[in-house]
Amino acid sequence: MTKYRVLLSRTAVAQLDLLNPKQKNRVKSSLEQLEDDPFRRRSGADIKRPLTHGELPLYRLRIGDHRAIYFVIEHEVRATEIIHRSRGYKWLE
Repeated sequence: MTKYRVLLSRTAVAQLDLLNPKQKNRVKSSLEQLEDDPFRRRSGADIKRPLTHGELPLYRLRIGDHRAIYFVIEHEVRATEIIHRSRGYKWLE
């Protein structure tokens, strides 16, 4: 089975650093689950493909009140944003 490598953008790292320790651990744990399968929705991994931004399909991972936005290239999962759900997807516009 192929393992994916999870990478965070500078923006995602900065957004992760703003979270309290409990939230940060929850987000990290959820992102680690993407190493096994970043496409399939399952228990503990509420994944949706919300839209296409440019040529790459973006995926959304729900983590409580936060969302990790990422795309997949070959065997890498690249998280671009970690946002609060109240922010919605306005940042894509």
